Parts: sequence; C-alpha cells; structure tokens
Amino acid sequence: MYASQYEITLPADYDMGIIRKRVADFGHGLDDRAGLGLKAYLVRERGAGGSPVNQYAPFYLWNDPGAMGRFLLGGGGFQGVVRDFGRPAVHHWTGLAAFAGPARATAPRAASRRLTAIPADADLTALAERETEELERLARRPGVHTAALAADPRSWQLLRFVLWEAAPEGDGDADWDATERYEVLHLSAPELEALPAGRAW
Repeated sequence: MYASQYEITLPADYDMGIIRKRVADFGHGLDDRAGLGLKAYLVRERGAGGSPVNQYAPFYLWNDPGAMGRFLLGGGGFQGVVRDFGRPAVHHWTGLAAFAGPARATAPRAASRRLTAIPADADLTALAERETEELERLARRPGVHTAALAADPRSWQLLRFVLWEAAPEGDGDADWDATERYEVLHLSAPELEALPAGRAW
C-alpha cells in the first residue's frame, strides 16, 4: 500500500463551487482504475470547520505503486490537474496499516488527517506497533469508514488518515480535533477490499 496527496490552496475569495462542479463532472473517472484502493476527493473551505484556507486536496491509497506512477507520469489523469492548476507537489508515504471501520458500506462525507513528527531518538519499531494498535482501536469507532497509517522516511513523519461517515459531533474529540479536517465530495474505491487488512509491514 502506498499513500499520496497533493494540496491545491486557492485564493480566499475563490468560488469553491467550481471545485464541486469539477468533481461532480469528472470524479467518477477513477471509479474503475486498476491498482487504486481509493481516492477521496477532499476539500476545505475557508471559515468552515475551522479551516484557514480554501483547498482542494485529493488523497489516494494505492495497492500498486506502478499504477500511481502511470497516473502521475503516464497520462493517467494527473495531466488535467497540471493543466488547470499547475503542477503541485505530491506528498507520498509508505503504507503501514489499514483497517475497515463499521461504516465501510456507507459513502463517507468527512475525512481527517494527522501528521506527526517522529522524534530522532524514537524506537521506530515500537512506535509503528503502538500507532498500528491505536489505529485499530480508532477503526472500531462507529462512523469510521476506513483508517490508514503511513510513514514518510524522508521527513520522518507519520500520517494517520481516516474517512468518516459524517464529521463527529461535539468538542474535545481527539481523533477528530487534532487533525486537518476535510469534506469528502466523492470516493472512488475500485480496489478498496484489496487494501491490507491490518498491519502491512
């Protein structure tokens, strides 16, 4: 499993209806893409849910890194993003674990992302085991569709990504509050069931 995401930050007065229409018109284009576990079409709107920015930020979980390469470099769809917005940096992470949640059969409407720095003196194996156990606990929560854990060994960060049936309600929910929060406009999930079930390392 491999995770990737690019973030297109838009002007403060940008009409996000343009992005919503874009996803409505073209979002189904990856619904049958070979090698793709899922693509979540994510947005943040300035002033909504605490977001400081307008942003289009699709997130991917790939079963086949070669399919990711074809998407980015082989004319497999990314050229439309480059044409319309320029070429964004594509962040990518090595997958460590993924779990299906109780809401797997629903269409997720919200997502959360948590990036945390890995301390220089951390025991990497113990940290990965602890984070995988924590992710499994989180994945059992009502309303969770999919939860994934990945690592960037260049910047030494951990990524925790969760798809939710709906945004959790109330304040003080650490699983939701300590993250970037997104609205999910569409989910393409052609090989969702082929994603690792549990630990992938």
